[in-house]
Amino acid sequence: MQAKTKEETVSMPCKSETRALALSGLRDAVPVGLGYLAVSFSLGIVCKNAGMNVWESALLSLLNNASAGEYAALTVIAARASLWEMALLTLIANARYLLMSCALSQRLRPDMPIYHRLIIGFDITDELFGLAINRPGMLEPPYYYGAMIMAMPMWALGTALGVLAGSVLPAALVSALSVALYAMFLAIIIPQARKDRVVRVLVPTCFALSLAFSRLPGLKTLSEGTRTIVLTIAVSAAAALLCPRKEARNA
Repeated sequence: MQAKTKEETVSMPCKSETRALALSGLRDAVPVGLGYLAVSFSLGIVCKNAGMNVWESALLSLLNNASAGEYAALTVIAARASLWEMALLTLIANARYLLMSCALSQRLRPDMPIYHRLIIGFDITDELFGLAINRPGMLEPPYYYGAMIMAMPMWALGTALGVLAGSVLPAALVSALSVALYAMFLAIIIPQARKDRVVRVLVPTCFALSLAFSRLPGLKTLSEGTRTIVLTIAVSAAAALLCPRKEARNA
C-alpha cells in the first residue's frame, strides 16, 4: 500500500505543482500567443473574403490552430468545393501533426490517462510542439494546458479582428492586407529552401504545376480544391521517392 501511494505521489503533481506548471506554460507561450495574434489577423481577412462572419471565423480558428490547414480549408470554402474535398485537403495539409503527435507521446508518462492525451492532441501546433519537446523531463499536462490557454484564444482573437478590419477598412487596404498571409508562408518556405536543395527545387515546381493545372485542357475543369489535393499528393510522393531523407545513424 505504501509503495502504491508513493508511486501515485510521483506520477500525479500536487495542486501547487499543477498551478506552477500551468503558469510556466502560460508564461512560455506568451511570445507564441502574440505571434498568433499577428498572423491570424491576415487569416481573418481571408475569412472575410470567403464570406464568413466574425463568429464563424473565430470558431473556425478556435477549433483549428493551424495556419496552413485553416488556409487550405478557406481555399476550398471560397471555391465552393465539396465537403470531402475540404476534409481531404485539410487532412493532407495537417498530416505532419501525426508525426508530431507520435514524437510528443514519447514524452508522456506511460500511465497518462487517455483524456489528457486527447486534449493535448487536440492542439499540437508547430510552436507548442517546440515548447513541449524542448522542455526537459517528462511532459506534464498542466504545462501544456497553460500554453494552450495562451495560444488558442489569441489565434481566434486575431482572426476575429481581421474579419472586423475587413468589414470597415477600404477594399484596397483589405486586398493589401490579404497578401500578408502569403508573406507568412514565404517566411516559412524561404529559410528552409536556402538550407535544403530539394525544397528549393520543389517550390518553383509547385508554382509551375499549379499554373499548368489551371490552364491545361481537362485539368482546368477540376475544382480548385481537387487540383490542390492532386498536386499536394503527387509532388510530395515524387519528392519522397526521388529524394528520400537518409536516416541518421547513431555512432
